[in-house]
Amino acid sequence: MRTTVELPPYLMRAAKAKSAERGESLKALLTRAVEAEVGVHASTGPKRKRVTFPMIQSDPNAPKVNITNDFLAQVEADEEADRYHRSFPDLDPRKKTGKKR
Repeated sequence: MRTTVELPPYLMRAAKAKSAERGESLKALLTRAVEAEVGVHASTGPKRKRVTFPMIQSDPNAPKVNITNDFLAQVEADEEADRYHRSFPDLDPRKKTGKKR
């Protein structure tokens, strides 16, 4: 819905600066501000519950997994190598072929 609102120049400048700082439109900033003040949100559905972690309970007796950046980088590299070798199976050094030249 369109409407006209007169704001003091200092408030309009501050709102434009804040919206630009956040990388959002002035409309989005003003909508959020009015929603917060009025206590009404655009979403008419039920409010979403805050997620608590862990989301999946595991066996307390199971061994713990320590995931580090190095571990994740190695997994990613292994997956990339697998994708490459599936695309070019003749170049896969992991598969020994019985072919002789």
